[in-house]
Amino acid sequence: MAEKFLTGAATSAHQVEGNNRRSDCWVMENLKHSDFVEPSGAAVDHYNRYEEDIRLLAQAGLDAYRFGIEWARVEPSEGRFDPEAIAHYRKVLACCRDNGVTPVVTLHHFSSPAWLIGKGGWAKPYVVEAFARYAGYVAQNLGGELPFICTINEANMGYQLKKIAADMMKAGQKEGGVQVGTNTNLDMKKIIRGMFEQGKAFHCSPFAVNTFLKPRSQKQERIVMEAHRAAVREIRKACPQAKVGLTLSLFDYQPVQGGEEMDKKLWQEDFGFYLPYIQEDDFLGVQNYSRKIVDRQGAREPAPGMPVTQMGYEDYPASIGHVIRRVAESFHGDLLVTENGISTDDDERRCAFLEEAFASVRKCAEDGLPVKGYFCWSLLDNFEWQAGYGKTFGLIAVDRSTQRRSPKQSLYVLGKLASKMEETI
Repeated sequence: MAEKFLTGAATSAHQVEGNNRRSDCWVMENLKHSDFVEPSGAAVDHYNRYEEDIRLLAQAGLDAYRFGIEWARVEPSEGRFDPEAIAHYRKVLACCRDNGVTPVVTLHHFSSPAWLIGKGGWAKPYVVEAFARYAGYVAQNLGGELPFICTINEANMGYQLKKIAADMMKAGQKEGGVQVGTNTNLDMKKIIRGMFEQGKAFHCSPFAVNTFLKPRSQKQERIVMEAHRAAVREIRKACPQAKVGLTLSLFDYQPVQGGEEMDKKLWQEDFGFYLPYIQEDDFLGVQNYSRKIVDRQGAREPAPGMPVTQMGYEDYPASIGHVIRRVAESFHGDLLVTENGISTDDDERRCAFLEEAFASVRKCAEDGLPVKGYFCWSLLDNFEWQAGYGKTFGLIAVDRSTQRRSPKQSLYVLGKLASKMEETI
C-alpha cells in the first residue's frame, strides 16, 4: 500500500500561542526601541484554543498539522524543565490523534529561551549542547507520539539575513529579500538604541545578542548545523521510529542569460552549503513562497507591474514545484513541503494560489519524486515576527479582540485538493 500523502497547514508556537514570556522574542518585542512594529501579546491564543483550531482543520478535510513546541516554555531556565509545559504539548498531540490528524512537530521555530541569548545564543558552541539537551527531553517524554520531528525551522535563515543586512538597515528598503517578516522602516538611531537595550535585557554585550533571527556568517551557520546533528542523535536514541529532519528557506532562482553562475552561487549559499549536514536525515522540509529572477549582479526585485504579495514577494505559485525538483537532484530522502502560501487579504486570490501551487506539487509526486506532504502556511492569521499582525497568510481569520475564528474559503479549497490527491497518488 502506498504511503499516505499528508495535506495540512502549519503554525509556529510563538506566532500563535500568545504570552510566550520566557522567550527572546518577547523580550525584544517589549523594548522601548524595539525592531518589532508591535508586540505579540496574546497572539491568537492558540495555547488555549488549539482544540478548536485542530478541529476546524480536520473538519475541512485536512489530515496533518505542523506545529511548534516552544523551547522557552519547556525549559524556561537553563537545565530546568517544566512538566506542565510538556503535559500541554502531550494534550495537543492527543487532540491531533483524536481528530485523525498526523502531527509534524518543530522543536525550534525562530524563538529561543531568553536565558540562551545571555550564554551566546546561536553563534556560540554552547547552543549545540543546550539544543541537544532540550531535544532529548522532548523525545524522551513525547517520542512515542511523534511520527515526524523537524529540529530547526529554516536553518539557513541566518546567512540569508546576513546577505541583506546592510539593505535592511536602510529606511524604506523593500521587503521580500528573505522569507520572514522584517521591519524595514527603522532608522540607524533607533537600531543602535535598540541594540544597547537588547544587551542590557540579555545581560551581555549589545554586539553579542545572537538570537536566531540575527545575521550569521557561514562559520556561525556551522554551529547551527552541529546543533541540528546533535539533536538528531538524541532524538534517535529516544524514539528511533520517528522521522527526523529540518527545514530550509528556498527561493526558486531563475537565471536570465548571463545569470547562470550567479544562480549557482545563490543556490549553493541557500542549499548546497547545508547539504552535507542533512544527507543522513529522513526528510527535508522545503519552504518556498516565490521565485527570484537572477542576472549577473544577483537576484532582481520583481519587475514593475508584476503582482506582489503583502510581503513584497512576486506572486508566483508555480515556484514550489520548481524548488522540489531542484532539491531532489541532490537530496535523496523524503521531501515535505513544510511551508508554502501567500500573504494577501484577498482570499479568492489565496484559493487560486493554492490550486496552482498544489498542482505543481502533485505533478512532482506523479513524476516519482519523493514528496510526501504539503503544509500551507498558515493555519491562522498570526504574528509575522518584526512585521506584526498586518500580514495575513491564514486559512482561518482571527478577530484578536474576541479571538473568534472565521474559516476562510481557502481552508475548504485545500481540503478538496487533499481529497483529490488521495484519488491520484
